[in-house]
Amino acid sequence: MANETTVAEQLAELAERRGVTVAVAESLTAGNVAAALGAAPNSAVWFRGGVVAYATEVKQHVLNVPAVPVVSEVAATAMAQGVRSLMDADFAVATTGVGGPEPQDGEPVGSVWFCVVSRSRARAIHRRFDGDPAEVVERSTRYALELLLSMAKERE
Repeated sequence: MANETTVAEQLAELAERRGVTVAVAESLTAGNVAAALGAAPNSAVWFRGGVVAYATEVKQHVLNVPAVPVVSEVAATAMAQGVRSLMDADFAVATTGVGGPEPQDGEPVGSVWFCVVSRSRARAIHRRFDGDPAEVVERSTRYALELLLSMAKERE
């Protein structure tokens, strides 16, 4: 968790300096991204909150994910846009994937879709991580934080 803390601290400093807000929508990472952001300095100022949406119905009803496979670019993008709108945040990141032990939606274990959005753009990225479910979650959490920081930095 040390690397997650460092990235979250960098994001906290940037968000405070620029006066921007952040939100998260998580499936695979089950709240780990939100936990890292919530532990960062002055998170009450810039972290708007998040939604942990494990069930397909929650993704669809709360985050407006259409009737598509939930481990997909479309689902990740809808999750990020949905939570950004719901929380009225400047930036949001979403994670959806397969931690294991079995494949899902035709995707192998370790397949993860991420999407990071701002008020004006979206960037979806697919990654595949090796390891057991805990390792996939840990690597996905770190990567989601790095994506969020990267997009926030691009606006500087």
